[in-house]
Amino acid sequence: MFDQLKALPADPLLGLIGAFREDSNPDKVDLGVGVYKDENGHTAIMTAIQKAAVRHMETENSKTYIGPAGVVGFVDGIKQLVLGSDSSALTDSRVTGLQTPGGCGALRVGSEFLGRMKEDLTVWVSDPTWANHIPLISAAGLKIKTYPYFDSATSAVNFDAMDAKLAELGPNDIVLLHGCCHNPTGADLSFEHWQRVAERANKQGFIPFVDIAYQGLGDGIIEDVQGVRHLSSQVEEMLIATSCSKNFGLYRERTGTLLVQTENATQAKAMETQIQDVARANYSMSPAYGGFLVDIVLHDTALRAEWENELNSMAVRVKSLRSGLLKKIQQKGIDKDFSFITQQKGMFTYLGITKEQVQRLRNEYSIYMADSSRINVAGLNTHCLDYVADALKAVV
Repeated sequence: MFDQLKALPADPLLGLIGAFREDSNPDKVDLGVGVYKDENGHTAIMTAIQKAAVRHMETENSKTYIGPAGVVGFVDGIKQLVLGSDSSALTDSRVTGLQTPGGCGALRVGSEFLGRMKEDLTVWVSDPTWANHIPLISAAGLKIKTYPYFDSATSAVNFDAMDAKLAELGPNDIVLLHGCCHNPTGADLSFEHWQRVAERANKQGFIPFVDIAYQGLGDGIIEDVQGVRHLSSQVEEMLIATSCSKNFGLYRERTGTLLVQTENATQAKAMETQIQDVARANYSMSPAYGGFLVDIVLHDTALRAEWENELNSMAVRVKSLRSGLLKKIQQKGIDKDFSFITQQKGMFTYLGITKEQVQRLRNEYSIYMADSSRINVAGLNTHCLDYVADALKAVV
């Protein structure tokens, strides 16, 4: 049977990792892989996480299963981190959740659950969206369509077009929204946009599914979820997928949650059994280690303050890199308006250059990015800004 197999083409972004690793150019720059890097190009362990790991190692006395919900304190902590301790949905016990293997696991469990509820569902994702959204959701058997989102001419959200499409949707539709720091464009919905999305959801009857993987890396831990919190306060039902890879630095620990908001506490109890059953059929029990660490950090006053300060410094650094890159570009006199770089948020931005120009940057200057021209701003450092700007001038 296996002799029929043919090798699949390499994943575009994963292929960039290998090409970058093999490149011998000492000036090479990796702007493709979506991980936070410090000034030395290193993805360090956050200090609060390091301290939590020591504490956990000193106190853990068993490796038995922790149950299908995962680390309960972790899930409760994420609920409050995203929705706020004063959330009416939380105080009314309308939100249930479970720990998942990263944000990908949350998206997959949520998608499979939705598929169980209705056969004729369509999930609408932004155009463009994170590359893995489509395979994750479609592999769960759901249909996927796109709604207008990014205007390449303005490098901003085309909300009028988005809203017009949402006005056509109904109860058999799920709308996937990026909670903040849109991947891949960096163009975020404004608070007014979130208000209008909530109005549309109530009027049309579609269910929002929010993917939030970068809380704290945009405008701030609270500021980044103002829209999500407003949406939660206005709708009865919604799903939220969270990830701790970026804002806690737990990339390889695969630490996430699926949260589901229901109409009442009775439905939430039933929902808990449903999503746990989906998880059981996929991976049985979630990995616990990352959840233990985040639980410790979120519920220890000193460690939480240390984590918030470090996360804030990461966000400030990303903003300074945006400003620094734009300044260098303007100094070089490049005949293209890149001012959108400082208007977008989070780790990613679209440079708005052609695939051919992207390939020239890779082949002639060893600057690696996705063919779409999406760059990871956190892959820059102050030492390479001149080099990147010079290369851009040469190819644009």
